[in-house]
Amino acid sequence: MDGRPDTLAEFTQWTEERYGPTPALRFRTGPADGDPGWRTRSYAELAAEVRTVGRRLLGLGVAAGDRVAVLAETRPEWTYAHFGILAAGAVLVPVYPTAGEEELAWVLSDSGAVVALCEDAAQAARVEALRPKLPALREVLRMDAPQGPPLATGAALAARAASVTPGADAAIVYTSGTTGLPKGCRLTHGNLGAVQDATLPLTRGGPGDSTYLYLPLAHLLAQLIQFTTLLRGGELCYFGGRVEDVVAELAQARPTHLPSVPRLFEKVHAVVAALAEGTERGRERFEEAVRLGLLAADGRLPDTAEEAYAEAERSLYAPVRAAFGGRLEWALTGGAPIAPATLDFLRACGIRVFEGYGMTESAGVISLNHPGAVRPGTVGRPVAGCEVRIAADGEVLARGPMVFPGYHGDPAATARVLDADGWLHTGDLGRLDEDGFLTITGRKKELIITSAGKNITPTEVEFAVRNASPLVSRAVLVGDRRPHPVALITLDGPEVAAWAARRSLDLGTSPAAHPQVRALVAEAVAAANATVSRPARIRAFRILDGELSVADGTLTPTLKLRRGAVAERYAAEIEALYADGTSGRGGTSGRGGTSGRGVTPGQGVTPG
Repeated sequence: MDGRPDTLAEFTQWTEERYGPTPALRFRTGPADGDPGWRTRSYAELAAEVRTVGRRLLGLGVAAGDRVAVLAETRPEWTYAHFGILAAGAVLVPVYPTAGEEELAWVLSDSGAVVALCEDAAQAARVEALRPKLPALREVLRMDAPQGPPLATGAALAARAASVTPGADAAIVYTSGTTGLPKGCRLTHGNLGAVQDATLPLTRGGPGDSTYLYLPLAHLLAQLIQFTTLLRGGELCYFGGRVEDVVAELAQARPTHLPSVPRLFEKVHAVVAALAEGTERGRERFEEAVRLGLLAADGRLPDTAEEAYAEAERSLYAPVRAAFGGRLEWALTGGAPIAPATLDFLRACGIRVFEGYGMTESAGVISLNHPGAVRPGTVGRPVAGCEVRIAADGEVLARGPMVFPGYHGDPAATARVLDADGWLHTGDLGRLDEDGFLTITGRKKELIITSAGKNITPTEVEFAVRNASPLVSRAVLVGDRRPHPVALITLDGPEVAAWAARRSLDLGTSPAAHPQVRALVAEAVAAANATVSRPARIRAFRILDGELSVADGTLTPTLKLRRGAVAERYAAEIEALYADGTSGRGGTSGRGGTSGRGVTPGQGVTPG
């Protein structure tokens, strides 16, 4: 982008000069007397807050290159802290507020953070309790109770910011650690600037536009969205702090842009489809409305269908758009595949959702679908400046100015992912089509090899099961060095409860054990099996009573699956699936749940 600052250290000074009184941030302070409680901060006010943080850090003796950690939920103070750290020439170390004590201690100690900026007293107390393990840590500050260390002068802060170079580290972002302790990815100002240069021309935005942000700012994608929104002079709208309220807040916030994980969009799709099913010929009318909406989106709606389309606009398309605030121009998703039926549903309603792909080691972006080039089912073409090729074993390799210089303090790990020619070995498996669109098919390390020597990509089967039923929240395929695959399945509690309420069913204390729930899951498994090769078909499954979670160690803070932890936690359930044999009946086992067997594509599943 022409005229963008060379580094993020001078970012808010640059935006203040261009956008001054324009609204930069919007956030909730709490409803009162019907007032939704939304407040705004201008670009000038944002810059002032950032200068205060930066001057305070300098007053504490933070030197250029020192690491400063942020431990907080997504909120305006996170943004003030972020840019204040960068203005001070320091290096951001984001920490998920949901991180366990072991991970928190590791990130703070491995990074050598000298200051920790914490959301409140509870988070500050967690850090204080780890002091004996953190010899580099000097100060713990709270966002909700500003401390009073001496402030350096504004001139000193400006001089520090001006001294930062594009090659300097801007952040050490720790990976989600699916197979062990997370590694700290060093990202330079130049890496992050390269992403902005590559992606800004692909979408529009500016003053008057608003981006709703509920993703954790500890995640790199949320940080990139923050950069993009503010660089263009748009407004960053923060969620109110409760994920349960996101859909309701969208109608109030009325954003033009929405970055999200796929699950939000899939939930909206599932709710609308379920409501349609509750009416006479509802499913048929719903599917016809989606078909007409897609024809209209492609400019192929026949004249004879205009009346039916107008009715669908009134009864379906307009209400769905209104649920997202009525102004949504585009949405961005990544991190996991999104159901094609969900993409079709939203596009039919006039909402375009674009999938992208990247990793922390590539500063968050490698490829992206966008209004000028989109192919459903892919993660788009490589962005400008990023080369992509597929290795002989199917691994996706990437090279370009956005690729990180290495892991913090771990040259051996760096050498394993960055080769001598600068190619980043992503660990993902994929393919490029004839037009250059990239499809991700799985993770190299997650490849399952059965005892018969058959290679299986688990994510393909798992996604197919989840895509087959809104009642399924996750499916985890197991089968490495085993005779055949089996699966652990979790239920989406709210979806199951809503489904049961529509049918006046009492599911008791264990929905997983209810025959109708088990039958629907069996149908989903059978449907998934029909889409994959014979060796990849699930031969038996168990419905778990509870969800996987960050708290029990089976998910990372970014909600990625920790397969090793799942296998360890549910080892008895997995062994039972194999011990029962293909004709076993299974059962319910406290924490474990209920088994299903006899999975035959085309004939359904006979649950135990």
